[in-house]
Amino acid sequence: MAALVRISSVCHRGVKLQFYRSSLLARHLVTQQKDQDRSYLLTARIHGSSSLRAGSVSKAASLHWTGERVVSVLLLAMGPAAYYFPGPAIDYSLAAALTLHGHWGLGQVLTDYVHGEPKIKMANAGLFLLSTVTFAGLCYFNYNDVGICKAVALLWSK
Repeated sequence: MAALVRISSVCHRGVKLQFYRSSLLARHLVTQQKDQDRSYLLTARIHGSSSLRAGSVSKAASLHWTGERVVSVLLLAMGPAAYYFPGPAIDYSLAAALTLHGHWGLGQVLTDYVHGEPKIKMANAGLFLLSTVTFAGLCYFNYNDVGICKAVALLWSK
């Protein structure tokens, strides 16, 4: 019945949204308030299998998100630092930060688009291999060649 009632016809009848409730397993999205002639009840329940362990997962996800933001801000700060103070410390820091930033970004793409347990395991293994090869290649380039900062400066000078 609730699916047949349009939202616009209900909005004028005193329906109040409740987004913050203490219940983890089931939440009312819309509750009823009395109207003069009729009362409308539009409720929906959200059930999640991971709701029981949501505390530890949300803490880890929050720390991961914070880490991603810190690495992104560090990358923004490393640009001017690499321009004004090029050297091995900045080169290796850029290698680590760029690899980590790319690893986390591609990991989110895999999370969104790869489905099925064996495919997820293969994609994650490939991602770890790609990230390891990328970091090793950047470190090799820093050690045996001019380094990331000088290479970018050489590209810009031409």
